[in-house]
Formats: sequence, C-alpha cells, structure tokens
Amino acid sequence: MKIYLIFILLFSPFIVFAQLFNPKEIERAEAMAKAVTIIRDDYGVPHIYGKTDADVVFGLMYAQCEDNFKGIERNYLYQLGRQTEVDGENSLAIDIQLQLIADSADAIKDYKASAPAFKKLLDAFADGINYYLYKHPEVKPKVFKRFEPWYALMFTDGSVAATETGGIKLDETKAFYADGGEKIGAVINHPAKAYEFVEERETGSNGFAISPSKSASGHALLYINPHVPFYFRSEVELVSEEGLHAYGAVTWGQFFIYQGFNSHLGWMHTSSYADVADLYAEKMVKKEGKWYYEYDGALKPITTRKLVINIKTGDKTERKTILAYYTHHGPVLGSRDGRWLALKANNRSYNALLESWQITKANNLAEYKKAMDLLSNATNATVYADDKGNTIFWYGNFIPKRNPKYDFSLPVDGSTSATEWQGVHPLKEIVTITNPASGWIQNCNSTPFTGAGASSPDKSKYPVYMAPDGENYRAVTAINVLKDANHLTIDGLIAKGYDHYLAAFDDLLPPLFKAYNEAPDSVKASLAEPVKVLQAWDKRTAVNSVASSLAIEWGTLMFKLLPPPKTEQEGTFITQRVKTLAQAIPGNQQLSLLAAVIQNLQSRFGTWQVKWGDMNRYQRPADGITFDDKLPSIPVGATGSGFGQLPSFQSRTVNTNKRYGYSGNSFLAAVEFGPRVKAKSIMTGGESFDPLSKNFSDQARGIIDGKFKDVLFYKEDVLKHVQKTYHPGGEK
Repeated sequence: MKIYLIFILLFSPFIVFAQLFNPKEIERAEAMAKAVTIIRDDYGVPHIYGKTDADVVFGLMYAQCEDNFKGIERNYLYQLGRQTEVDGENSLAIDIQLQLIADSADAIKDYKASAPAFKKLLDAFADGINYYLYKHPEVKPKVFKRFEPWYALMFTDGSVAATETGGIKLDETKAFYADGGEKIGAVINHPAKAYEFVEERETGSNGFAISPSKSASGHALLYINPHVPFYFRSEVELVSEEGLHAYGAVTWGQFFIYQGFNSHLGWMHTSSYADVADLYAEKMVKKEGKWYYEYDGALKPITTRKLVINIKTGDKTERKTILAYYTHHGPVLGSRDGRWLALKANNRSYNALLESWQITKANNLAEYKKAMDLLSNATNATVYADDKGNTIFWYGNFIPKRNPKYDFSLPVDGSTSATEWQGVHPLKEIVTITNPASGWIQNCNSTPFTGAGASSPDKSKYPVYMAPDGENYRAVTAINVLKDANHLTIDGLIAKGYDHYLAAFDDLLPPLFKAYNEAPDSVKASLAEPVKVLQAWDKRTAVNSVASSLAIEWGTLMFKLLPPPKTEQEGTFITQRVKTLAQAIPGNQQLSLLAAVIQNLQSRFGTWQVKWGDMNRYQRPADGITFDDKLPSIPVGATGSGFGQLPSFQSRTVNTNKRYGYSGNSFLAAVEFGPRVKAKSIMTGGESFDPLSKNFSDQARGIIDGKFKDVLFYKEDVLKHVQKTYHPGGEK
C-alpha cells in the first residue's frame, strides 16, 4: 500500500504566532532576492531567472509561497509526521507511520554532510520560504515559524504516492501503537482480509513518447498527463547562468521539476508498481522484560526510538510519547498472524533528492542516465523523449535484488538471511523499452509488457517482483489510439490523450444486456428505455450524453462489488478482475443496480434522462472544499480513468445533487523536440489560489476541452506576455 497525499492542500484553519528572523538571515535573503527576477506571464506562470542555481531555487520557493503557502506547509506537516498539531487525533495513525518511516535526525545528518554546492540549494530552499514569511507577516502559518534546510531532505519524491509502506494498513499501525504505549508490543491477529482499497481514489497517470517515424515533423514527441488531486502542483520555468533551463510541474514545497522538459529532453513520471518495499515478519521473543527477534538461529535485540506527537485538542495541545520498535530490517509498523511486521524501504535519502535535482538539470541522455544511476527513486516509472530522436521507458529506478524463491508481495520470513535484499539492480537490468520499432511508448500505470505493442519487453526475462502488475483499461485505450497513429503533431497527440472511450464497458455491458434479454417481461418493461439508450451508446462520454450518466453511475456500483485484492499488486489486474466480476454477478443483481440508478437519478433530478454534463461539473470553490449546486459551474464531458478513459476527471457528490470534480488531470503538456523546442500545456483551474485573481480559473475551460496554451519557453516569448516583473519581496 502507498500513502496517498489526497486533499493535503485544502484543509484546517490557521493559528497565530509571531514570526522572528535574525538580521544576518534577512541580509542574506535580501541580497539573493536582488539576484532573482520573476516574470509572471499572462496565465500567472512564474518564469524565474537567476545567476546561480541557488538564486533560482530561492526565487522558486518564494513564488510557490506567493501562490500557495498553505499547500507547502501542509506537505511538510505530512512529511514530518506533524499533522496532529493541526488536525488532532484524526491524523494520529498516519503521523505515527511517517515518523516511524523517516527519522528527521537522519535528514539533519545528510544536510550537514551535503556537498557544498548542494548545501547551497538546501539553504536557498529554506531562505526563499522564510524570506516570504518575513515579507508577509499577514500570512499566519499553522505550525512552522520557520523552515529549516533539512526539511527538503524529508520530501525527496514528488509523487502523489510518495511513501512506500509495503502493504501495511494504517489501522494495523494504529492498533499496534495505540494509546501511546498501553498496547505497545501486543500481537494483533487480523482477519485474512487485511487489505482495503478505495476504488474511487485517483490511481494513475499517462505518459506517451512518440518516435520521429510517427510524428509529422520527424521529431520525437512527449505527452505528460499526471492524474492527481486537483491543484497538487504548480507550473514553472527555471533558468540560471549555471546551465539550468527547465519547464514543468513542481510539487508544492519542492525545488526540483517533477515532470517536465528542457530544450533537449523531457520526462514524464508515472507511478510504478514495481515491488520496492517489503514487510518482514519477525518472530518475537520476550526475555527478562525485553524484546528480541530470531534471526538465523540467534536472538537479536529490538532497538527503540521515542516518537513525540503533539495532538491538538480544542485550544490545547497534548504531547504523546510513543516508543517505536525497530529491527535491522526497519521500523515495526504493526503485526499480523502473530508476528511483528518490519518495513524495509528507501523512502527518504540524500541521493533521492540529488537524483531529482540532477534530472532537472540534465541536458542530454547521458546526463539523464547518470542521474538515474543513483538508483534512488523508489516510486516512479519514466517515459522519456529527446531531441536526438530517442524514446525510452524505464519501469522503476530503485529496485532491490531478491531471492526469487520467495513471494515478496506478502510479508516474508524475517528470521532468515535468505530473504535479505541482495543489493540493488543496476539501471541496465530493470524493465526498459528503448526506441521501439512500433514507434510509440505508453505507460498508464499498467504492465510494461504491453507498453510498446509488438515491441514490448519479454516478461519471461525479468523477475516477477520487477513488474508484478497487470493490465488496466486506460492502457487498453492507449494502445488502441496509438497503434495506428501516424504523422502526429502536438495537437494531434493532445487529441489522442483526450480520447473519451471507456474500454471497461466492452466487458461490463454485454452481460447486462444478456441479463436483460433473459429477464421477465415486467423487468424488461421497467428498464426498456434505459437499456435501449445504453445499447445505442458508442461508449464515449460527452456532455450531452444520457448514456454516459447511466453507464457511469451503474458502473460505479458494479465496481464496488469487486472483491478486495490480497495485495496491491493483485489489485492492478483491473481488466482481469472486472471481466471476472461481470461474469460472476448474477444478471438479476446487475439489473437491480441499474434500476437503483434510475431511481436515484429520478430522486435527484426529477428524471433519469440526465445528460452527463448536467450532473458532472467543474467548480473551483473559493475555500477549496465547499461545492454548491447554486453557484456557477462548467459542464464536463470526461469521467474518471478507472473505466479506461485517458483524460481523468474524478467527480462525486459533495452534499450536492450534482457531481463535482476533485482529482484527475492536473498539469498536462505536449512537447516536440526539434531544433527549437515547442510545447503546449494546461493545468486545472489556474496558477493562482486567490479567488479574486484572473488566474484562479482562467485555464478551467482549456483543461476540460483539451485546448492547451502555448508554453513560453524562450525569454523573448515570455517578454511578449508579461503580466508582472519583480524581485522577491518587491512584488507590491
């Protein structure tokens, strides 16, 4: 299981404190501010120029704070395991997990030992945020009076799935460490159904690379389409005189570009399901009041560390100290079947952040591969394209070597050295697609073994743990739209990426229609019109489509009947699971679900004949969370990606009759790598978080319709579209 950062940018009120900075810090920051120029273009995108890389990092963090300081602080409350200081008891389990997994003392050591050039970046990171707080005393952070340079070393992965937990549940951690020590050490036996997954959550991203042979210009193309909670990242350009010139999406609070491009190459990260974190089932023994665990026939002592959790309760804060347990494998996160479960993973490291930065600066394939050779990115696959015509896909980066005799998708025996990791696979050993003869690469968080059609890698040549995932419907759609594509332009690639076909209904609808044909006349009479609408449907969503409303509401109810998978990897075999479900659910039950949909729509709207765009809406509330049917909103023809649609617009009712989008397409870009890079981009809503800003929702229609804006990559183009030019601290 991965911990997902969903809605972390949106919640909880501010608390007031006095902000203090010493004169030397202010003097240093003001000198750096003078060396940085920020140009906001017509869409509010910050183009940040500086003499040094550190200057640009300083300016980037300042600009991020201008747009969304709340999101930055929220991300670090999460990463440091300090959300209870704002949210109270509700965030206790996740704070315990995060503090168990990542020790801030290690980050501090890494900062002190940093290479001088990299330490400058870490210092600039903190200085940029702190200078913003100094210049804006009206901004009242919830917790952090100041940001420290080592904070960045606690947040080294820009993914929405940033923390690997090996498959343990929050409830298991909570049960093991409950009540601040009263139940610590108790062995909790959980039922066999130890995994729970919410199918409604956003689960994917799309990355396409098109070879020169398939493009109209004869140059490689890249399509960047992450699916995350709306407003999860910002769009920026970074330029220094030290060779930095990159454009793309930055996760709030980080100083590297997570998905983006420069004048020579581009990269799209998708979440990988490669097995990179394992749970070790430890056999415990208690002797003379102390805990030990068996290992190769001997007893090894458990080590401990005190976790300090401050829990807000009303106007007061309660301090809870929890004694955390560790084996040589890692932190004990819980227990199952009579054994403690220790996590071995690579969630936080100096090299992970360094790799992200070196990727941001890479200007050719050799430099990009040199960065990846640090082998420290634990959660991402990479779709790559460059101006030499290369198109490459790497399925993962940090992948431990293991004994293939063991099943590492489930907890393995921690009492034997036979299950230990045997180093890390070098880059050349992981699943890779390089310049495929098919002319295209797609990854939609699905198996890499269909990633380039007939040119895909041979599954038998790789260990199972390297790519244990199955097929999903987005990948099915992507293969269908790319396999015969030729002469693609940037706009043509965007159109492919916005294909609205729902491949899941190829498997879901035939059993429903069969059940209808075999149903009693009374049932047929009541469902005749809705079934006729579905039978005539082309399986593409559209604003004016009644069939889309019926199918999506009914399909959602069907998906809720999917049996919970035993492991996260098993849960990725979407097409297989849905096909089995469609054949296993009795026909009368499927028809009953359709009847329930009809009744529900009738109750909500006064008719079941509701056009999808009338009930599926985009609205950006001023407070980020309060949707209202009475306020203006925009009809949306797309839906979530679970049914196989390439663009994603996850929506649901939120104390409303209509459904409102909250996750899916965020920052998107299509790039052509010719002698002069060309690109178009779009993002959810707009760059600004200020409801009064013209850039709050100026991109809403574009992202809904797939009408991207031109990227202003070269300074001469930026200067033609200037909204505001300033130095940090001088924006007023």
